[in-house]
Amino acid sequence: MARSWERMVQRNTQQVNKQRKKQGKDSIYAASSKSAAKSTEVFKGRNIVFPVVLMLLGIMFWVVGSIDEVQGQGVLANWLGVVLYFALAALLFFRRPYLKVERDRVSTIKYNRERFLKASEIEKITLSRNVVILKYKGKRKQWLFSKLINRYDTEAMGASLAQFAKSNNIEVVHE
Repeated sequence: MARSWERMVQRNTQQVNKQRKKQGKDSIYAASSKSAAKSTEVFKGRNIVFPVVLMLLGIMFWVVGSIDEVQGQGVLANWLGVVLYFALAALLFFRRPYLKVERDRVSTIKYNRERFLKASEIEKITLSRNVVILKYKGKRKQWLFSKLINRYDTEAMGASLAQFAKSNNIEVVHE
């Protein structure tokens, strides 16, 4: 079914279930809505490397600015820059990257936007102990999910993506 049709069926089912609940009857299609919710898996990571680099840059500017304070120039601009580096590091640390595996597509956040990749657009999935790679069809682009850089659980992610690949006829390479 098309996604819009599925959403319409879900909305109508919810409305009918509310009416049936008021009437004291059992809900309809309760199992199908629970299975749709279970079909989506989200694997969250933690961005550590880039926030640490930003913190080090902030500390470097703080040290350089404190040397410049002796001469008495640029005190406010220096502190503002240091605070902004620390704030950006905190923002990137607390905003967790993720991989969402759905029935026929995967999604992640890239460049501050949620990006989707349909199963028909994936050429192959490469699984290893520390890295999971999704390669586009006909393009040199690929999505890389690393245990070292973003602290993903690559074993669980690999198992879910292997099942996703099997259901969507995508080549899986184990390294």
